[in-house]
Order: sequence, then C-alpha cells, then structure tokens
Amino acid sequence: MKRLLLICLSLLFTFGIMAGCSSESTSGTDDKEGTKDSGEETVTLNLFQFKVEIADQLQEMIKEFEAEHPNIKVKLETVGGGADYGAALKAKFASGEQPDIFNNGGFKELELWKEHLADLSDEPWVEHLLPIGKVPMTDTDGKLYGMPVNLEGYGFVYNKDLFEKAGIKEPPANISELKDAAKKLKDSGITPFSAGYGEWWVIGQHLLNIPFAQQEDPIAFIEGLYDGTEKFTDNEQFKQFKEVLDTEINFGNDNPLTTDYNTQVTQFAAGQTAMLQQGNWTENMIYEVNPDMNMGFLPIPISDDEKADRLPVGVPNNWVLNKNSEHLDEAKMFLEWMVSSDTGKRYLTEEFAFIPAFDNIEASGLGDLGQSILEYSKEEKTIPWTWFRWPDGANKEFAAAIQEYAAGKIDYDTLLERFQKTWDNLK
Repeated sequence: MKRLLLICLSLLFTFGIMAGCSSESTSGTDDKEGTKDSGEETVTLNLFQFKVEIADQLQEMIKEFEAEHPNIKVKLETVGGGADYGAALKAKFASGEQPDIFNNGGFKELELWKEHLADLSDEPWVEHLLPIGKVPMTDTDGKLYGMPVNLEGYGFVYNKDLFEKAGIKEPPANISELKDAAKKLKDSGITPFSAGYGEWWVIGQHLLNIPFAQQEDPIAFIEGLYDGTEKFTDNEQFKQFKEVLDTEINFGNDNPLTTDYNTQVTQFAAGQTAMLQQGNWTENMIYEVNPDMNMGFLPIPISDDEKADRLPVGVPNNWVLNKNSEHLDEAKMFLEWMVSSDTGKRYLTEEFAFIPAFDNIEASGLGDLGQSILEYSKEEKTIPWTWFRWPDGANKEFAAAIQEYAAGKIDYDTLLERFQKTWDNLK
C-alpha cells in the first residue's frame, strides 16, 4: 500500500513539473509573439534589398518601425555591392523563399517581374510622388507597381583639395579639360582615378550609360538598336566614348581589373586617388573613412560639346511588394511609414543621405555629393539612366568586353562590334 502511494505521489509531482513547463512556454511565446498583451498575432515581413551602403542605417530604421508597430517584425537581408542581387532574387523565388518587400529597377525589369508585383497605384504616398519617380514602374495601363527608393546621380566624384594641390582652378566640364586635369594630377604625384573595373555594374552599366544617354534622343536610339536601324559601330557618341575610357584606364590606379567596389571607394576616401567614378550613394562610406572630405561631382564627358557637362540622374531602384505575400497590408504599411512618418523621413534624408523623390520630404541633411546632384538637377544639367531599357543580361556582357579592352586583348573597333553582337543576341 505504501509502495502504491509513493508511485501516485511521484506521478503527481511529475505532472506538476510538466504543467509548470507548459505554462512557462506558452507565456514566453505570448511575450515573444506579442499576442498576450495586444491580442494581435505578430507577423514577420521579409525585406530583401541591394543597397549595401545603407544596410546598417536601414536596420536601425527598422528597429524604430518595430517599436511603433510591435505586432510587425521586419527581417532584413542585404545582397549588393559586388554580389549579384538579381540572381539572388531569382534564386529566392525559385526556392520558394519569396520576400515580401524587394527591389525592382523598372522598365524591362518591371516587365520581367510584373506577374509577382502588387499594384500600388492607390497608395496614399502616390499623390506626393515626383513625376520622375513614376516613370520606371508605371506600365502601359497606367498602373504603378513600385515606390522609388530615392533619386540618385553619379559621375566622377572628385577631391577638391587634391585638385587645388595640383593647381587645377576650375573643375573640368569636357573631355579635353578632364585629360588636362588628369595630367596635372599625375605630374603632381597624385593618382587621378580610382577605377573599379572589377565590378561589372561600374563599367558595363554606369560608365557605358554615358554614350547611350548623350544621344540626341536616347529612347529613340535604343528602339533603333532593337529594330536594327541603329548600330553601335556607326554611332558618333560610341566612337567618342573611347576618349573617356582611355583616359580613366591610362590615368587610373594599378590593377583596375581586380579593383572591387569597396577597394575603389576606400582608395578615394583615403586620399590615394583624386577621382572616383561612382554616385552619391557612396557618401556615407566616404565620410566614415574621411569625415572631412571636401568633394563634389564632375561629369563623365565624352566630347568637348557643351552638353558634355551633364550628370546622369534617375531613380536607382524601387521598393516593390510581392502580391502573393500573406502580409501584404503590413508591407504596404511599412512603405507608407517610410515616406510619411517623421522618423522615416529623417532616416531617408539625414541617415541615408538620400535625395527624396517626394514633394512632402525636404531634402535636408545632404552632404557634398547630394548637394552637387541637386545643383545639377536645378540647372537642368542632367541625362537619363538608360540601362533598364537594355536587353536582360546585356550589362554583364558589355562589362566583360570592356574588361578585355582594358586588358589590351581587343582593340576599340572590336569592342564596338562586341557591343553590337551582345545586343543582337539578347534583344
């Protein structure tokens, strides 16, 4: 009888421990998921983006969003810089790990991804969107599928102090003046250019955009390439492109073909080079290395024409939403918060150093590069970004051909022929 009583007491004690553990686990889940206090289930948004320059600041902004919206968590993943964001995004969709929020460049890229994208035409922020911000993500039916990340521009970022040291009194505005400046810098013991030819997008996209954008009518020229009425080999702007390409290669850093994005920017920020072919997205990275950097923008000129003094300005990318997301409403709420809340606006301008694409966000807190882009824009000295209209994958093949030219493996006529072959094969 005593033995039976001991067994019963032991079982009661064991069940008591199990009940206590079960209660603690349930309570912990409620606290973690935010359901006990709020009565709402916590949802997680997967945000997959490519701008490595703002990854840390974006994570901090997300923390503030989560503090204001305790039932929404945002899981951030960044793939960019030297990595291929487009390929990584396709891999996610192929594996079933589709993000709720991601990036899309618009134009041809919009066509490729449209079946996956939510229509954002009726979102509250649309009424404040600048006209330039609507163009890349608006389809032929007038529906809007993306919210612009920001406005950006690029060119040759230049170190004003090193230019002064070399006796360059006026910033070069055409190809002859750029060559002269490069020679003066070299004669002063200063490496003129930080050339990141190890990155396909630096040369096969941004640099090669210049002869496209300098056409009398860039869109008509691109349409002509598609229908065969235009050729790279016959085009004056592409013949002129050789001048700026050779200038950067001949007056650049050692080993440009193995120089990646981070090395390229760091060289310039550390004062090892006087010019950097990049955009205002590098501002935070440069200031982290050298908070006192005195810099601005120069054009990437291909001629001595007055129109050579232009900066390419456009929408670098757009936030888009997966229309099949289980949390589409929460994803829309996140986008709206970014451009309407005081916190979101502050991060966009002061922390990200972005030029906003909205008329309700004041462009405050910009550094030297952002201000330079604004000045060129106000003076209407801009040219477009055209690569979103190119055939899919052409930019990488263009880059490979430019790398061969930079290595001395092909001549310039062959380079233009390679451009034409790439276009014809992919169009």
